[in-house]
Amino acid sequence: MRSGQGCFAARRIYVRRQQKFSPLVVFDLDKRKGLINVVVSIVFRLLLFVGGIFARRYLIQCVGNDANGLSSLYTSIIGFLAVAELGVGTAISYCMYKPIVEGNTEEVSALYRLFTRLYLVIGGIILVGGCVLMPFLPYLVGDYQSVDFNLYITFGIMLVATVVTYAYSSKTSLINAYKNNYVTTTITSVAQIVQYVLQIVVVILTRSFEAFLVCYVICALLQWIMTEIYARKKYMPVLKGSGSVSADTKKSIVRNVKGMFMHKAGSALVNASDSIIISAFIGSEILGKYSNYTIIMTNMTSVITLFFTPLTAIIGHLCVRDDREEIQRYFNFFYAFNFMLAVVFFLGYYGIIDNLVTIFFEDPADPQGLVMDKSVSIIVTINYLLQFMRQATLLFRDATGTFYYDRWKPVIEGVLNIALSIGFAYLFGRAFGEEYELIGIIAATIVTNLAICHTVEPFVLFKYALHASAKKFFIKNYACIAVFGLALLALHFSMQSFENEWVELVVNGFISVGISSVIVIGMFFADKDFRHYVLRIFTRVKAKLKGSSDYSVRNDG
Repeated sequence: MRSGQGCFAARRIYVRRQQKFSPLVVFDLDKRKGLINVVVSIVFRLLLFVGGIFARRYLIQCVGNDANGLSSLYTSIIGFLAVAELGVGTAISYCMYKPIVEGNTEEVSALYRLFTRLYLVIGGIILVGGCVLMPFLPYLVGDYQSVDFNLYITFGIMLVATVVTYAYSSKTSLINAYKNNYVTTTITSVAQIVQYVLQIVVVILTRSFEAFLVCYVICALLQWIMTEIYARKKYMPVLKGSGSVSADTKKSIVRNVKGMFMHKAGSALVNASDSIIISAFIGSEILGKYSNYTIIMTNMTSVITLFFTPLTAIIGHLCVRDDREEIQRYFNFFYAFNFMLAVVFFLGYYGIIDNLVTIFFEDPADPQGLVMDKSVSIIVTINYLLQFMRQATLLFRDATGTFYYDRWKPVIEGVLNIALSIGFAYLFGRAFGEEYELIGIIAATIVTNLAICHTVEPFVLFKYALHASAKKFFIKNYACIAVFGLALLALHFSMQSFENEWVELVVNGFISVGISSVIVIGMFFADKDFRHYVLRIFTRVKAKLKGSSDYSVRNDG
């Protein structure tokens, strides 16, 4: 057993089947659950994207853009407070994979009960932390004097809505550990759809920001009820189990929690700090405009990320079998897929984002008032592209439990990001004007992403999980990023302007699709592993459609 591998090392005692597993083992062993998880997640995410856009549109039109900015600020602050979670969810869920595969219900039950206790403590810590932070809210809103809302009441409502979710988080993670992500996705999505409908109705009738936020609490309570009903019906033996966590397992959990705590802290410093710095240094009005661009981006990325995250448990079960050659080939496949998705979606985003902001969030009194300079679109596109290009690495990091080894990376990244954001905001503002302070803040995040995330994370994954050199991956990764940069430049100079927003959207959308298609086709023919596996999938599908009785995958590999 390799020292420090934690639960990952325990996979060595698993008795492997005589059959050799395919690099696309998910399509052989868990294809049904894997596909259900992905399809259900994508369908609901698209519905939630539409619902979220309309809820935000009516909030801006009925209450104002300041409320929109405050909502984004509160989300960032609470996201920062959620560092108290310490990565417990990922660490314990990972350790559930092995006992679930082995059918050890007693150990799963022990982990679940430990999980429950920890999350109740975490919810209490977040509640106390939020209350302590309340007196400082006026300092985090740069244009506080012009904001016509009670900061303490509105933030308090959001805080309560978040704390409620920790009452059922352990059951959600238990369901996901059994690879039933589609269940938790359905529960969460149904509750959020109800939330959006209520928010739209409430904000139109009352024009109250407070009433709008109360709908978050209702959504959290509805999720709690549905999760409780399903978990009691499906996993009652686990819920009523009386086993205890072994000393070795506790040691592994503590080790993994330490690693994930660093990741949570760093993630909070990076993701939450940008919005907080923008609000404190520039104002909630600019944050509101900027959040219109990011809400479309985050909803879009949440859709395409669902091609990866629902498969974490499935890949975790695969990793229990400890066939590193197959794992690396599977990783290579997903990285190529990651890049192709990124090119299509992020070029498309840049091509039509200004039109979408005007169409979705249009203020009748000032149709162009929410559209920002084109430099904002560019910087947002590059920033999120770099974050999304990490998906394959992060997916396999969580599945293989190697998050301990780069535990200091996110903390250094977060501290550096805050320092650079403040410094760049000042420098860009002095050099190019106040309107470029926002660009400086986002540029700092891009620098830290490139310099730290895209170097440390792959290095750790290849060294401790894949046991191979990451040199070729670094060359490939930065080459792909450079190709995207050139494609973005080509799109920028190819875009057309029209008086009609819809015509402009369609024309520029087609231009972006044309450019991205060239890159995707080129990647398909350049990457022989990706091409080989895709053709194999089509062969299997074709064979099944024809009802071939002699088709077999025993010799895959």
